[in-house]
Amino acid sequence: MTRKFFGTDGIRGRANQEPMTAETALRVAMAAAGLFKRGDHRHRVVIGKDTRLSGYLLEPALTAGFIAKGMDVILLGPLPTPAVAMLTRSLRADMGVMISASHNPYEDNGIKLFGPDGGKLSDDLELQIEARMESGYADDPAPSPELGRASRLDDAIGRYVEYAKATFPGGSLEGLKIVVDCANGAAYKVAPTVLWELGAEVIPVAVTPDGCNINAHCGATHPQTMQEAVLMHQADIGIALDGDADRLIMADEKGRRIDGDQLMALIAHSWAKAGRLRGNALVATVMSNLGLERYLTAQGIGMHRTPVGDRYVIEAMRAHGCNVGGEQSGHIVLKDYNTTGDGLVAALQILAVVRDSGRKASEACTLFTPVPQILQNVRAPGAVLEQDAVRAVIARAEKELGANGRFVIRKSGTEPLVRVMAEGDDGALVQKLVDDICDAVKAAV
Repeated sequence: MTRKFFGTDGIRGRANQEPMTAETALRVAMAAAGLFKRGDHRHRVVIGKDTRLSGYLLEPALTAGFIAKGMDVILLGPLPTPAVAMLTRSLRADMGVMISASHNPYEDNGIKLFGPDGGKLSDDLELQIEARMESGYADDPAPSPELGRASRLDDAIGRYVEYAKATFPGGSLEGLKIVVDCANGAAYKVAPTVLWELGAEVIPVAVTPDGCNINAHCGATHPQTMQEAVLMHQADIGIALDGDADRLIMADEKGRRIDGDQLMALIAHSWAKAGRLRGNALVATVMSNLGLERYLTAQGIGMHRTPVGDRYVIEAMRAHGCNVGGEQSGHIVLKDYNTTGDGLVAALQILAVVRDSGRKASEACTLFTPVPQILQNVRAPGAVLEQDAVRAVIARAEKELGANGRFVIRKSGTEPLVRVMAEGDDGALVQKLVDDICDAVKAAV
């Protein structure tokens, strides 16, 4: 069945345009409620959101849909995606919902659904929801006496703060000066609070959301702001989260960027030394650098690659019995603590390693030299990759690079983009071949 609504990370689009309208949000809620109402108990769903203006549009629509189906709604307010996953489990809810378009600009929004275990839904469940949306989603509305009720969880922030602090491996962060860029997003309250309560000197950045400035020249997708703040304040380390705080990029005391590959290497190495790395392997996507794979091999640690998307990382972690996985972009999943990427919890693991090493972040957080890697995006429909002219250019490039590198060329699951990635030991050649393919895509469009 062809997907109409769900992409690689829930439903996403321009707010107040299909599929991100109040009507579609209502349909999603009613269809999902019909699927997750199992048994005779009083059913409940938790709903969190980031700081986008359009959250005020989608939150009441989703609430109305669940109530119409007889589910009670617990509203969390602005909280990170991993907090919603955690509270879904903690509150024994039947479902969790996060209203967010993650790293996208404020004009977009999205709907992510979680099952009662706090995990993202499988492809099969998403297809079942789509089928219900297309045919009779309003069947069997709840009788008037059985309508759901809505309430707000007043201590939602405090619950997540204490949960995050409990994941820190003992001791405190006293003596560390930390910049934390919250992207004017969902972690704008919780992240500085957690770091300060653990003893750090905290320099908060991008913590004044106005509904329209989420991810705007800040956060994990624009780490330059965090890097500059580290240098300006002479901080020991910097943390940048994205709009819903499931993604993490860091910087050392020299303001140099530390991406998800280096962070995963550090956690995997640290946990392996402590006997905590289950499956003796890391799960990463096809986008992770070849240098990471070579480093892990040298350390006797395996690596499983998956398609892009943290849901595929999580599925592979489950299949291989691993507890560490993630993406170069900064989604890092630590199954000992949560069912989805958690930027703040991952950052705490890194901070513990830096603290315990007694070394500067620039020394502790650089474990391998990345192979030259180029990633370029071209605004184009994914179907352009099927055109003969484009395929011919890709085939020539793959032949020229040969066994000295690799390509990953794909359509984005969240935006109308074609993503062209190549890596190899000859950086100049990699750049030339990526340019050739991007030029071919542009010409085809």
